[in-house]
Amino acid sequence: MYDFVVVGVGPPGARFARRAAEDGYDVLALEKGRVGEPLACSGHVSTDIWEFTGPGAREALFQNEIYGARFHVGGPRSDAYPFYKQEVASNVIDRVGLDRHLADLAREAGADVREGYTVTEVTERWDRVEIVANGPDGVVEFEARMVAGCDGPRSRVRDELGLPQPDEFLHGVLAFSEEDDHQDFVDVHLTPPTFFAWRIPRGEAGVEYGLAAPPGVHVSKHFEDLIDGYEVDVSHRCSGAIPIGPPDRVTSRRAFLIGDAAAQTKPFTGGGILYGMTSADHAAREIDPDRPTTLAAYERAWREDLEREQQLGHLIRRAYSLPEPIQRIGLGALSGEIGVHMDRPTSLLSFDHLKTVLPGR
Repeated sequence: MYDFVVVGVGPPGARFARRAAEDGYDVLALEKGRVGEPLACSGHVSTDIWEFTGPGAREALFQNEIYGARFHVGGPRSDAYPFYKQEVASNVIDRVGLDRHLADLAREAGADVREGYTVTEVTERWDRVEIVANGPDGVVEFEARMVAGCDGPRSRVRDELGLPQPDEFLHGVLAFSEEDDHQDFVDVHLTPPTFFAWRIPRGEAGVEYGLAAPPGVHVSKHFEDLIDGYEVDVSHRCSGAIPIGPPDRVTSRRAFLIGDAAAQTKPFTGGGILYGMTSADHAAREIDPDRPTTLAAYERAWREDLEREQQLGHLIRRAYSLPEPIQRIGLGALSGEIGVHMDRPTSLLSFDHLKTVLPGR
C-alpha cells in the first residue's frame, strides 16, 4: 500500500512526487512512456523556473535569455510593437531535459519513478485507490491511500473517476528549425482567431515556432502560413491539447488533479509549467493521505493562489479577438518598457509596472 501513486511524471507530477517523498511518504510515480517524451510544450519559461530545480540545472538546461516580446497584428512582415524589460524577463530552456531533471530529483528524494507504465483503470474504494497499468512485463495492479492525476489534458485519472472536464481545449502545434538565433526577443502574432502564434529563439538549439487556436480553426493551415512567412524549414513537429479554464472540482474522495489535468494553465498563453508546479507544492503542503478531508484544503489553496491570475488572463485573451485596428491602437499606446511578470497578470497593477510606465506617459 503506497501513500500516493502519481500518474504522469511531467513537471507537476515530478514536483509533487519529490515533495511528498521528502515529507516521508511512500510514493510511486508512473509515466506511460519515457519521461519528457513526446515533447508537447514550449520551453519558454519565467526565471522562476530555477526555484524548482536542483544544483547544476541552469548550466545543463539553459538555452537563451529573453528581455521582451515583439507583438504583431499579422504575419512575420507586419509592424512590430515591442514590450521589454531592462533585466532578463524569461529564459528558454531544454524542455525535455527539464522533465528528466525534475524526475531525477523525485528519485533522489525517495520516490519510485517508473517509465513505461500506462494506467488503464483507477477505482476508488472507501479506504484506498486501486490502479491498474500496462507495464513492460504486462498488467500490474497497485494500491494507494490516494492517487494524484498529473497525466495531462486528456487525463485518464480524471476520466476514470468522473471528475469534470476543463472549460475548453485548444489545439497547439510546435515545430523547430535549426537556425542559430541568439536574439533576446520572442515574436508573438495575434493572427489566428481568438489565439496566437509565436517564434522563440533558442540560441544554438535553433528556433521554436508554435501556434494555438480553438477547435474549428484550421490550425495546420495557419501554421503553414506562419512558417512560409518566416521562410524556414522546420522539423520535429508535435501537437497536443491545451486545457483552458479549470473545472469547479479537481478532487474526489481519494484523488486529486494537478497541472494540465486540472487546467492549471495561463489562459492567455496556454503555458502551465509554473502554475502546475506551484499547485503541486500546495498539494504537498495540504494533503494527508490518511485524511481525505485535507483534499478540500488543497482545492482552496491553489485556487486562492491562481484564481485572480487566471481571471485576468481570460481578459487578456479576449483582446486577441478584437478588431485589428483596435489591436494596433492598443499595442501602439502600451508598447515600450514594462514591469510585468510573465506568469502573473496581476503584476499589470503592481508598483514596479506602474513606476516603469507612468513617467513616460
